[in-house]
Amino acid sequence: MFKSFHGFHLVEAYHQAHHDHKYHPNTIEKKFAKALIVTIVTLFLWNVPASFYGIDGLTVIQQRIIAIFAFATLMWVMEVVSSWATSLGIIVLMLLCTSDSGIKFMMTGDNVGTPLSHKSIMASFADPVIMLFIGGFVLAIAAAKTGLDAYLAKALLKPFGRKSENVLLGFILVTGLFSMFVSNTATAAMMLAFLTPVFKQLPPEGKGRIALALSIPVAANLGGMGTPIGTPPNNIALKYLNDPDGLNLGLGFGEWMLIMVPLVAVLLFISWGLLKTIFPFSQKTVDLEIEGEMKKGKNTTIVIITFIITVLLWLTDSITGINSNTVALIPVGVFAMTGVLTKYDLEEINWSVLWMVAGGFALGYGLNASGLAENAVKTIPFGDFSPFLILVISGVICYILSNFISNSATAALLMPILAVVCSAMGDKLAAIGGTPTILIGVAIAASSAMILPVSTPPNALAFSTNLVQQKDMVKIGVIVGIISMVLGYGLMYFVGKSGLL
Repeated sequence: MFKSFHGFHLVEAYHQAHHDHKYHPNTIEKKFAKALIVTIVTLFLWNVPASFYGIDGLTVIQQRIIAIFAFATLMWVMEVVSSWATSLGIIVLMLLCTSDSGIKFMMTGDNVGTPLSHKSIMASFADPVIMLFIGGFVLAIAAAKTGLDAYLAKALLKPFGRKSENVLLGFILVTGLFSMFVSNTATAAMMLAFLTPVFKQLPPEGKGRIALALSIPVAANLGGMGTPIGTPPNNIALKYLNDPDGLNLGLGFGEWMLIMVPLVAVLLFISWGLLKTIFPFSQKTVDLEIEGEMKKGKNTTIVIITFIITVLLWLTDSITGINSNTVALIPVGVFAMTGVLTKYDLEEINWSVLWMVAGGFALGYGLNASGLAENAVKTIPFGDFSPFLILVISGVICYILSNFISNSATAALLMPILAVVCSAMGDKLAAIGGTPTILIGVAIAASSAMILPVSTPPNALAFSTNLVQQKDMVKIGVIVGIISMVLGYGLMYFVGKSGLL
């Protein structure tokens, strides 16, 4: 994570605790057992007769894609290794066993099918959506390096004064705003660091410290819904919604914000009301002091101007004709050419997230390019399914999985399948507002999952303060999550039925 962010020590402590748990002897034994299960299931699906699947015209390559998909699902759900490592495994397996650059004897024989393009599989990591991620990461790193993050936090929190409940609202709104453009983990670490002196002022017997500590992960998780770069599930949904060879809806960055930012604002105020009611302050005022100054000089000026121009271009992509993925590379080019960022700063980009997403994209490419998706659509009568049933099942599955595994992994797993299902159902989805209701709904469900310390990194960081008990997180997480999904799906239904998308 970004070392220049305030509160980076919290991120380091979180990762160290995660590492210690991961390599504990008992954990290693459990992981070995899980790995054995994954191997057995994958080999079975890989080698079983094609007739087992009941899909007409199933080729060897398509069967291997099914096995690789099962491998990915089990590895992500069981967390045998890190999510990004599983994604790398997906890409390597597809290259070796399903592509035109694969192992020769595996790519010859009867009914093998048409090999996938190795260039297209590798291009998953250079997908335009990945560029959008990189642009967001680079803006965040530059803001932290110049002290712009601390300056903005200080300026934005100042109007909320000293009243405890208003300070809580300030932290919720500022965290929500930051998490639209900055990694949720970095945002949570930074805001928790700013809260440290406030915790010391509040009496331990009161519940105000719990409210403040929980406000950060809640606001970070919800705020991420606001923009396509706010959290990986948004970006993954946008990819499938805008895929020229698929749904091709042409949903822009500005259109996404126009729909989602009002929802986020409503949810943040609802969260404020819930937190101050469930965990009331016993001390009515607090003094807020935020350390850190914005650095003066040309680099800071360049960052501010570039930040403003980039956001404006994102918001007006439908007017300028420059898509959000292209706009994302502007700060990368400007900061590199002007020396704002060095090659060492680029090492702080969260490459694991990029690999995680790329693996999901490669899986989606394999499903479609191999013809497996088309065969499955013909075999399974998705068109006869109830749109409402698909809506409920996809949302519930995403919400449950995202509470226990990475929401990026959940989205990478579900989006390719749902894109195929939505295509097969065609106009039937108009009854629930269309395809965006399903795919954006899944992104909303992923961000709404926050009931456990392991649900999201912001949750884990808040839990590491030792001010929050798991029962507190479950209490607020369940209530906020349900409200978020109900309002989110309701909004998408309204937007779809109104023809706004």
